[in-house]
Amino acid sequence: MATTKSETAQTSLLLQQQLKDLLKHPVEGFSVGLVDENNIYEWSVNIIGPMDTLYEWGCFNAIMRFPEEYPFRPPSLNFVSEMWHPNVYPDGEVCISILHPPGEDPNGYELASERWSPVLTVESILLSIISMLSSPNDESPANIEAALLEKIGP
Repeated sequence: MATTKSETAQTSLLLQQQLKDLLKHPVEGFSVGLVDENNIYEWSVNIIGPMDTLYEWGCFNAIMRFPEEYPFRPPSLNFVSEMWHPNVYPDGEVCISILHPPGEDPNGYELASERWSPVLTVESILLSIISMLSSPNDESPANIEAALLEKIGP
């Protein structure tokens, strides 16, 4: 899908607005900024581990990358900090339904309604990631070892 200059400009404006809103009205549990002030498509994210979880009080750094087709295509989020979690690949890539491309799941695990939608915002994505830290989905893990340990428990 080719992206026009007009669409790229709209994406840039949307990302600038979402960043501005999050900086003006911070949300508990995470903070955001740009990796490079000249690149609105790559954000630095700091997530505070949720209370009553293995991640409590941890500070986890991640990079969120937006495609030029955003909001019609989902961003990706990769933890830079080491992250041992059933829904995080060993390379740090987060695997949750809302970050999967819109439409039917070719593997049949997810409903189309669980996948990416253009109405989702950076705030809703990051709140979903915090929720993922609290409640892992070990039914279709990205990190099988972490999922097995999650089932066994401490």
